[in-house]
Amino acid sequence: MATGRTDPQRRDRIIDAALDLIADEGVAGISHRKVAVRAGVPLGSMTYHFQNMEELLREAFGRFATTIVEVFEQRLGAAGTPDEARAAVVDLVHHLSSGDQRQLVLTHELYTLAARQPAYRELTRAWMHRSRDILEQHFPPDTARQLDALIEGLSLHRALDTEPHDRALTAEAVARVTRPA
Repeated sequence: MATGRTDPQRRDRIIDAALDLIADEGVAGISHRKVAVRAGVPLGSMTYHFQNMEELLREAFGRFATTIVEVFEQRLGAAGTPDEARAAVVDLVHHLSSGDQRQLVLTHELYTLAARQPAYRELTRAWMHRSRDILEQHFPPDTARQLDALIEGLSLHRALDTEPHDRALTAEAVARVTRPA
């Protein structure tokens, strides 16, 4: 493994290791030492690259939010008609809740921090704004806002529920929210 200045990916490995640890142990279980071990870097790299744990957590959750926004872009980017956009939203709900336990845990950890700390609340607002911007390419702003909440809620419920969710019911819910007034 490269060391010092010859290791340009070190900072990224630290962020990735932090996300992996959060998914495995929760935010409460994370420490500089654990992240350094997981990333395979000297402990001193932690304070070299990040002023404190808060900075690392904000960057890690910022990266996570970006990956979710990219999923929105991928799923909705190809939609050319309102019906294709509705189908893309249904696909998005089912994709986001299709068993990626890591993503589910990270989402919950971020929401918990956002409920308690303004910096993370702002990060989640920025995430929602970016998601809504993508939805607004296909739907009016008020509808995009409702759809964003529907996507989040259905994804969480589908991921946590033990009963399968019918894709047709998801499509019906999306149609109701996007039906013109």
